[in-house]
Amino acid sequence: MAVEALLPLLASGETVSGVELAARLGLTRAAIWKQIETLRALGLPVASGGAGYRLPWPLQLLEPARIRAALDAAHVTALGGLEVHWQLDSTSSELQRRGASAADLSMVLAETQSAGRGRRGRPWLSPPGLNIHLSCLKRFDAGFAALTGLSLAIGVMVLRALEHLGIAGAGLKWPNDVLAAEGKLAGVLVELSGEYQGPCAAVIGVGLNVRLTPQLREQAGQPVGDLATLAGGVAPDRNRVAAALVGALIDGLRTFERDGFAAFAADYARYDLLRGQPLTVSGAQGEFDGIGDGVDSRGALRVRLPDGGRRTVDSADVSVRRA
Repeated sequence: MAVEALLPLLASGETVSGVELAARLGLTRAAIWKQIETLRALGLPVASGGAGYRLPWPLQLLEPARIRAALDAAHVTALGGLEVHWQLDSTSSELQRRGASAADLSMVLAETQSAGRGRRGRPWLSPPGLNIHLSCLKRFDAGFAALTGLSLAIGVMVLRALEHLGIAGAGLKWPNDVLAAEGKLAGVLVELSGEYQGPCAAVIGVGLNVRLTPQLREQAGQPVGDLATLAGGVAPDRNRVAAALVGALIDGLRTFERDGFAAFAADYARYDLLRGQPLTVSGAQGEFDGIGDGVDSRGALRVRLPDGGRRTVDSADVSVRRA
């Protein structure tokens, strides 16, 4: 695919002439222009002028060897597999297609997704070279009931990865949205298969914004944030971000398999953005208002009601009420 070969030539952020790009790829200048338009359609702001084409900043393409090199030896040993694809419909769908042939703790990443999905089937933006789209397969001997609170624990794992990178300023909005001050920073989607009594498997998808363009922020339809902003305007190396996520997932999923959500409850409380906040909760039980009161041992949201009572919620849309 010509566009896949073109992006590395622009990754430095320096201007590259159309003549040079055509010569290096064995294409005509008209073909180069078409591939530039393809990158723009995918969400990359490639600038053009008399001198050639350039990106507004350098970017790092994902490389399995660099991700592995950034992992601890124990993490490399634990990996069931590590793949990086240029484009997939979704990394989670790719793992699901593998079925029983996929090893425990297999990790699949893609530069871009054509059909990435988030919670409740919502689309997730995925321009190549900017963000992280990662899915992990974890097999469990226990059944679905033992996985209560897993999605909340995954949110904690994502924030542990950011702390490992020295990036602060994010928290968790129940059940598993990772938020920065600007808006949504990452999303988590857990899809289960297998037997209710066990064994079963979880395919865990994580979408993390490393850098967003103004156009992508507008297209998101909701407030969104990125690591570049949290890191003072300089995006962290995406291979290091991917390695931090892989390591945090390996450690965290092994801990969850042994100890369940209880091992994550203290960190969840530390990151909880809804605790003490006035909330509106909309779900199968209708809509009601209350004050966020943390989560219970299963990971259900606790809400204090105006009459002094309390309700727990397992699934709902939750928003913070503004004065």
